[in-house]
Amino acid sequence: MNIKVGMFFYVCSLLLAFFSRKVFLDCLGAEFIGLTGMLMNIMSFLSVAELGIGTSIVYFLYKPLQEDNHKKINEIMSMLAYLYRCIGFIIASIGIAVSLFFPWWFGHLTVGLPLVYFAFYSFLASSSAGYIFNYKQLLVGANQKQYMVNAYFQSIGIVQSIVQILLAYYYRNLYLWVAVGLIFTVIGIIVFNIRIRQMYPWLRISLTEGKANLKKYPEVLRKTRQIFVQRIKDFILYRSDEILVGTFVSVVQVAFYGNYTIITSKLNFLVNILSDGMNAGIGNLVAEGNEQNTMKVFWELTAIRFLIVGIVVFGLLLFVQPFITLWFGAQYRLSDLILYLLVFNIFIFLSRGVVEMFISAHGLFSDVWAAWAELILNLTITLCLAPFYGIVGILLGKIISVFFIAMFWKPYFLFSKGLKKSVSVYWRGMIPYYAIFTFFLAITLCVRYLVIEHEVTNLLNLTGYGFILYIPLLLGYFLTLLILTRGMKYFVARKPSIYKHFHFYESNL
Repeated sequence: MNIKVGMFFYVCSLLLAFFSRKVFLDCLGAEFIGLTGMLMNIMSFLSVAELGIGTSIVYFLYKPLQEDNHKKINEIMSMLAYLYRCIGFIIASIGIAVSLFFPWWFGHLTVGLPLVYFAFYSFLASSSAGYIFNYKQLLVGANQKQYMVNAYFQSIGIVQSIVQILLAYYYRNLYLWVAVGLIFTVIGIIVFNIRIRQMYPWLRISLTEGKANLKKYPEVLRKTRQIFVQRIKDFILYRSDEILVGTFVSVVQVAFYGNYTIITSKLNFLVNILSDGMNAGIGNLVAEGNEQNTMKVFWELTAIRFLIVGIVVFGLLLFVQPFITLWFGAQYRLSDLILYLLVFNIFIFLSRGVVEMFISAHGLFSDVWAAWAELILNLTITLCLAPFYGIVGILLGKIISVFFIAMFWKPYFLFSKGLKKSVSVYWRGMIPYYAIFTFFLAITLCVRYLVIEHEVTNLLNLTGYGFILYIPLLLGYFLTLLILTRGMKYFVARKPSIYKHFHFYESNL
């Protein structure tokens, strides 16, 4: 249910995002869109003040939810409410302090400083209110009902986007566009909390008890300190692009680069739908302690993840450049080198996902040194390369700093500390996935240069080649994974009728 609902809203938001991006660029201007991208990145940086408390708290909710222990759930949620209330006010205070520097950062923009402040304070109010009032969504997610969170907030987000599109097209008023976002945030908070009271009538939140419970659960703060460094690192690696591009290149280039990242972020959101839908299930699986079933699910999720990685990476390589040219205009197209680095960065981020989910489910956050190593290496490389190579230098900083730890250390850490197995078990299982992916990656690049670059001239043409080339490519990729990997066999076996036909065909080859 989590995945089905998430996929429905993903498709809706994906289609709407491309349409709205075109309208916003045409009606509001590249400078304003670049500005909002930078401001939202600043807000993402402020959200680091969350410290990883949510991740830590969710880990402690799995067992009481499994036991239906209302008393303990109320204790943990009261503690979360108190901590998130503090975080909301801290973010608001830091945000106001940061805004004092806006005349130096944004004083040269033609939109004017009053709009900059109005937009930022609206985003700041929305973010702070989310921590103060929407913390209960963590309980819903831990209870394997993430679909409800997605249904409410994505529905409101879609309506908000439609209203903003209409206002941008007919009025082109930048202040009105920003105000609509704040109004819909308030509506979302009210509607969601009414539903929570209906779902959990036994939930009793006490901020006073929450503060006192911090002494009762000292491990929460210990794990929070470990996760905090991970959060700082993740922000700089994955959520600071617009800030870095705006600093080392230009605000207008933020809008150009944003055309690519809006595509990649929507694709990452697709993967997050799967992760969010499965995180609680993996937490419960680990809590059960069934080693054989845990490993079966690990390889099954690995197969699903690599299937998704193929869908994302092959699609980006084939279609993103002609799509940007045909939809936004040739002037918005960035170099192929930037595209390849962006795609490689996405590959690392997506392929590491299953290992990260199981690490989180085991509560393994103690490898703080790895986060520090990624962070320091990324900052060093970015500061050295970005002033000379711009976006290329920023992406190289991400890739070089993450590659070795994500691909080698994290699997070792999980298998040695969590699954209690030799890491050689992991690599024996992973070699087929990497080999199959590399083979089909080579085919994709050949198709791009031999066909797509020469034949695609309009959006209808691009869609046609998508059906003719992309779908058979993915079908071949899926069947190869099914034949050569046990994880995909596990996954298909969940549909006995399909697996029966495949098994019959395979036995007769």
